[in-house]
Amino acid sequence: MAGDELSQRIENALRRALARVTGAAAPPRLAAACEASVFPAGQRIRPRLALSVALACGDDRPLVANAAAVAVELLHCASLVHDDMPCFDDAALRRGRPSVHAAHGEALALLAGDALIVLAFETVALAAAADPLRAASLSLVIARAVGMPNGIVAGQGWESEPDPDLGLYQRAKTGALFAGAAQAGAVAAGAAAADAWGLLGYRLGEAYQVADDIRDVMCSERTIGKPVGRDEALGRPNAVRELGLRGAALRLKSLVEEATDGVPVCPGADALKTQIRLQASRFLPEDATQYAA
Repeated sequence: MAGDELSQRIENALRRALARVTGAAAPPRLAAACEASVFPAGQRIRPRLALSVALACGDDRPLVANAAAVAVELLHCASLVHDDMPCFDDAALRRGRPSVHAAHGEALALLAGDALIVLAFETVALAAAADPLRAASLSLVIARAVGMPNGIVAGQGWESEPDPDLGLYQRAKTGALFAGAAQAGAVAAGAAAADAWGLLGYRLGEAYQVADDIRDVMCSERTIGKPVGRDEALGRPNAVRELGLRGAALRLKSLVEEATDGVPVCPGADALKTQIRLQASRFLPEDATQYAA
């Protein structure tokens, strides 16, 4: 499936999911906050990974694969809404626009994030009409990627610890949902949620986090559409501080290579490797590519 087709599939599925909770019966201001939490689109890296894995494994239940992609993205968007709030990052910008709490207020931002979390699991539950067993397995995979002790909730929790372990922090904060996306795509297509799929996701998640750390140090707010220098200001772990700029860039490159080499045997393995390389090529800021040479 071409990149444009994949993007359209994701956006259509997200629109259908949001339409279920933002209609005439919904509180208008909360509905608007929910819409602003999901649209306009970011890079949609996690749902693209979920669908790319599903396609590589056969994609014989598109409704379940779509549910996997939607759930992963809704949970990611919810985490961004909460992450931007004053109790965490207090970020005024997201994707070059006012963050949800800045535009709609803290109360509605909190509720919007909560609503997206519930909608994610509702979407998976509805996919049981196509395949009950796969939908049940999908719920478990996604719940573990989000909750305690190893999901993105734990990643947020590590930021409250006085001396967090960088590896555990990154594994939970970013890697967990990437791992969940890869495993969700496999489960949605009838493959096992094998550790190999999770490892692929963890590697890509860590690579993305390293790239984000590099952007936080090197880029401007205008370039990346969100505040920069937050890790330094908030005393959070950052790969550039730990490894240096060149070390961080080389670590990112190594992780992408490991992820690509670790794609499990499946009918569409070659196409999946191509998709991983394509997406990963967009991780590193252009000004930092020289450090990975």
